[in-house]
Amino acid sequence: MFSCGTKKNNGASRDQARASSVLDSPVTPPLRSSAVPNRPPTGTPAPWTPRLSVLARVPQVNRTGKEDNTDPIKPVFVAEFPQVVRDEQAALLHKRVPVEGCASGGIDKSTSLAWIISGNRVFIWSYLSPASSMKCVVLEIPFNDGDVGKHEAGSWLLCVVNYDGASSGANKVAKHCNSAAVVLCNRKTRAVVYWPDIYSQSRNAPVTNLVSSDEFVTSLVSDGKTFSNWLRRPSSLNELHMFNSMIASAVPGCDFVCVAFACSSSGKLWQFKCSPSGIHRTEVCESSMHLPPEGGDSGQLEGNKGYPRSLTWCFPHHSTKESNRQFLVLTDHEIKCFGVEFSSDIHVSMLWSQVIVGTDPELGIKKDLAGQKGIWPLDVQVDDYGKVITILFATFCKDRISSSSYMQYSLLTMQYKSGLDVGTTNDKILEKKAPIEVIIPKARVEAEDFLFSMRLRIGGKPSGSTVIISGDGTATVSHYYRNATRLYQFDLPYDAGKVLDASILPSADDHAEGAWVVLTEKAGMWAIPEKAVILGGVEPPERSLSRKGSSNERSAQEEIRNLTFAGNFAPRRASSEAWGTGDRQRAVLSGIARRTAQDEESEALLNQLFNEFLSSGQVDRSLEKLETSGSFERDGEINVFVRMSKSIIDTLAKHWTTTRGAEILAMAYVSTQLLEKQQKHQKFLHFLALSKCHEELCSRQRHALQLILEHGEKLSAMIQLRELQNLISQNRSTGVGSSNSSLDIQLAGALWDMIQLVGDRARRNTVLLMDRDNAEVFYSKVSDLENFFYCLDAELEYVIRPEHPSGIQIQRTCELSNACVTIIRTCFDYKNENQLWYPPPEGLTPWYCQPAVRKGIWSVASVLLQLLNETSGLDKTAKLNLYNHLEAVAEVLLEAYSGAVTAKIEREEEHKGLLDEYWKRRDALLETLHQQIKEFEATHKDSIEGAEEQNDEAIMKLTSRLLSIAKQHGCYKVMWTVCCDVNDSELLRNIMRESLGPDGGFSYYVFEKLHENRQFSELLKLGEEFPEELSIFLKEHPNLLWLHDLFLHQFSSASETLHALALTQNIQSTTAAEEEQAYMKSKLKLSDRKNLLYLSKIAAFAAGRDAGTQVKVDRIEADLKILKLQEEVMKRLPSVEDKQLIEDQLLHPEDLIKLCLEGEDGELSLWTFDVFAWTSSSFRKTHRKLLEDCWKKASSQDDWSKFHDSCMVEGWSDEETLQNLKNTVLFQASSRCYGPRSESFEEGFDQVLPLRQENMETSMLGDMSSSVETILMQHKDFPVAGKLMLMAVMLGSDHDGDIGVEEGPSPME
Repeated sequence: MFSCGTKKNNGASRDQARASSVLDSPVTPPLRSSAVPNRPPTGTPAPWTPRLSVLARVPQVNRTGKEDNTDPIKPVFVAEFPQVVRDEQAALLHKRVPVEGCASGGIDKSTSLAWIISGNRVFIWSYLSPASSMKCVVLEIPFNDGDVGKHEAGSWLLCVVNYDGASSGANKVAKHCNSAAVVLCNRKTRAVVYWPDIYSQSRNAPVTNLVSSDEFVTSLVSDGKTFSNWLRRPSSLNELHMFNSMIASAVPGCDFVCVAFACSSSGKLWQFKCSPSGIHRTEVCESSMHLPPEGGDSGQLEGNKGYPRSLTWCFPHHSTKESNRQFLVLTDHEIKCFGVEFSSDIHVSMLWSQVIVGTDPELGIKKDLAGQKGIWPLDVQVDDYGKVITILFATFCKDRISSSSYMQYSLLTMQYKSGLDVGTTNDKILEKKAPIEVIIPKARVEAEDFLFSMRLRIGGKPSGSTVIISGDGTATVSHYYRNATRLYQFDLPYDAGKVLDASILPSADDHAEGAWVVLTEKAGMWAIPEKAVILGGVEPPERSLSRKGSSNERSAQEEIRNLTFAGNFAPRRASSEAWGTGDRQRAVLSGIARRTAQDEESEALLNQLFNEFLSSGQVDRSLEKLETSGSFERDGEINVFVRMSKSIIDTLAKHWTTTRGAEILAMAYVSTQLLEKQQKHQKFLHFLALSKCHEELCSRQRHALQLILEHGEKLSAMIQLRELQNLISQNRSTGVGSSNSSLDIQLAGALWDMIQLVGDRARRNTVLLMDRDNAEVFYSKVSDLENFFYCLDAELEYVIRPEHPSGIQIQRTCELSNACVTIIRTCFDYKNENQLWYPPPEGLTPWYCQPAVRKGIWSVASVLLQLLNETSGLDKTAKLNLYNHLEAVAEVLLEAYSGAVTAKIEREEEHKGLLDEYWKRRDALLETLHQQIKEFEATHKDSIEGAEEQNDEAIMKLTSRLLSIAKQHGCYKVMWTVCCDVNDSELLRNIMRESLGPDGGFSYYVFEKLHENRQFSELLKLGEEFPEELSIFLKEHPNLLWLHDLFLHQFSSASETLHALALTQNIQSTTAAEEEQAYMKSKLKLSDRKNLLYLSKIAAFAAGRDAGTQVKVDRIEADLKILKLQEEVMKRLPSVEDKQLIEDQLLHPEDLIKLCLEGEDGELSLWTFDVFAWTSSSFRKTHRKLLEDCWKKASSQDDWSKFHDSCMVEGWSDEETLQNLKNTVLFQASSRCYGPRSESFEEGFDQVLPLRQENMETSMLGDMSSSVETILMQHKDFPVAGKLMLMAVMLGSDHDGDIGVEEGPSPME
């Protein structure tokens, strides 16, 4: 096929050898003169040698783990074949059986299973499993040579059906498939084999279905058009009816039953319902699948005989519970969508079809262009979300100028139109997502069979990249990068065989693509890192005739120089017109550290200086050299010192090889290598100290120095974790006796399972480690210790399963909690021992305070909480064991939260959400622990008399440890409850002294609890020992503050407090329920308020007599008068609703005035002026409108028209008129407000509302409320009796009080 044309440094001789042969091409292997079949010209030993030469040339990066030493554009070896596969291949080679071109294999993306057919055997294994634990299933094909023909391994189609029930393809740490079926179909003979469950011994018997020779003839003559086409074309009967593609799916609700679909070149779609009892074969939608009678596009190379070409499911992530599913069929000019209903009789119907090859460019592929001679749609794939459809197609073109012919390979991406019902068949369902991407504009002309051998794969890294696999065994990655298509060809020596299939390495992160992984014919599994695709990709060659490529192709090293050393360029996103990126576009350089040439030089210099220090112990001007090289310019993980430290602790041990596998845990090499790393890291710290680099880092790059020391923490923690694993293994071997092997004992338990999960995640995040064992990777990648806690959070349900017995759950949970506590406490110890090495901690978050670590520990703590609270029937020992583990986990978890909160506060970041989470989990943990202590205590009371002392001592130890944790993290509720339970006041006082805080600390909480319990005397007495904390508390509790002020002889403050307390409104709803309850209990009546005012008056006098004192006393007396007036008003208004409630409630002066205005009694009208007089001038100014209403009410209390008539009829004298006016409400109101003996607090009434209108023009302009006079002018009787009304007001203002008013309370009462 086509090639990226990269010039490999180690391949020059091979290129020269290929150039000497005219037959050298991807479809024509090089001539071999060796007498041994399949022997390549590269010096490979005899074919029965167990290890291929290509594997011997695997870069040593896989052995050392140093990624920087490898060629960044080379593929990475992942894993060899299982031993049984290698043995089978070696046996065939030994028998001189030619196997080239007959190999068949593939990768199932949903289950991560790889398969190879060799001879009459099918080998299936999980390629994600380490070599040591890789288990291979071998299936015998039951047909004889007469059924399938000899050496037809390359003629099989295979589908894996996952019966595990969950939606397939989830991007999580691999869970090995436990139940899967295999459907195998021969493309030529159409024979079908079905294995219901390859992992079950009882259900592993194959079920077969053969096609008789009569069926061939029947299918041939049943359609005359098809028969004539067959006669017209020079192809055999088998080629016409050969199967091109097959898909399969489980049938919901039926155990071990699946349905498969296959399409043939005759235009037919076949359905196979497979069950353990048999395989039922039916033909589906024959009329809709038939080809046009004369074919489609025809040119120099006839097409269409191989269609329909490809089948694929519309939604790869399918749940086995869904009752229907859809699949696509790719024909020579259109896409058809079929729906499958999984009922008792599986029903298949066509939902829609859409032409993709036509004259309309909006349809997809435009035909009949100048120079275009033929179009071949080759394969179709759907993304994981079922939204984007990608189609690979080839176009045969002829250059009209040079008359040369060439092939053009392109990709068409389509998506569903928004707002359309997929079930409709009238509208166009699909639309172009992006313009057609041309992969190679001009390539060599290939035969039609070669074109049909091409397959498309999508979804790997970099985002939006695709892989095209051709029949000659090449795999090419196409990637749209920087507004251009770039190609990367997977290239191995010829002795590696062909590329059988490609898939995606499941990513350890959710919703993320994985690296491309390739299955070869002879050399095992290989991965193509994202970095290799980006740096090793080249622009499509102008014309490719062989693997050597064209003269215009630049070397890979030139590409690397242009991309890597062109400066610190920023990562660029794929263009919006790029195909295949879907909705998940991201930076194409994600995961590739942006390092400049200066970084490389600095790191090399640091490595040289450190090695010199190791050999000589000298640090000759190291600081100056490193400063000159710019080693101190970067902080964080890209700092050269941090990278050096990380390389020390992450180096793979040379003693560990893939052949040993999990047995490394049974050796002392693990602990030895970890100790060697620790010694080297300690020497690195000494180097930093002696060279003065430590001081420079401490002052300039605190974060970098923190990371270096955290590497030491993690290394110490890993050593202790390894010792814990040894201890668990020893205890288990002692418990189980000699019935199990020592290796099986070490490979059991929750900690071992978690190590496997973490190692598997690390292997798939770094493809260079894929050929390593999970445990080896875990104990080597020390810097990634956070992944242990990440997997605790994400994968705990797979380690501690609900179906496990409670005893097993407890044992496994305690094992994991012990591991968590061991890791964190070891870090604490390391930090305490090396405190002088650490930089100032302000604003730095320790690694064990990160969210992933906290989530992992909390997951274990949650299981412990559940086991303690929900498990019944546990004995004392089991409960005490769970308690101890929960206590230890709580301690380290709360310490992690405390560190995270402190760092956020120091950086002045938002921390309220984190603080709330911290408090919530703290209370949940410590309250559960306290409840368990109480249960222990209740249980121990029933114990025998002799053990009572020991039980009490044990309870006190538990209580003491719980109190210590509660004090450290401020869990006041537990501290208070414990003190109350033991009834120890001295303990309470000691804790209050130790737990002081800015807002009163624990003392404030104690005072609050005493106040809720209405233990006021105990509160004040205890507060004498904590005066500052008590004063903070009493500021919010005035009902006790005045007592405390009197105790301190602060009479003025006590008077003010009593005065404010007497006038406090009884609020019915407060923010806190506890405050509301306490307040309602102390609700004050009017009599209580008067008593408080009397006390306030006494306290004011006790404070001393001065000007300020008299003002206070006057204000108190005025408020007393208002209270007494409210009592009188209540007596005069018997019709007021809820009278009892109002009598107990203090009315606001405004409400009291309005209440008086509602009455018809003249005395009530006069009392409104008393209230105004006893308030303040500000109140009168603010409520001037209310004051005007009072005057209006007062003027309406007397019948002034009748009063005027009596005066005129009876002829009153001036004295009689004066005497009669004195009895009016207007006269008395004027006397109280404006008279010589009127009393008002602060300014008088004339400052708010004058008695007379000074300027009559103002009144004429409309300001009718500027005085009492203007208010009276609005009265209805003013035109008749206006003079009498004004006379009453004026006489009242001059009245000296000879005639007093008897009713109502006196002003000085």
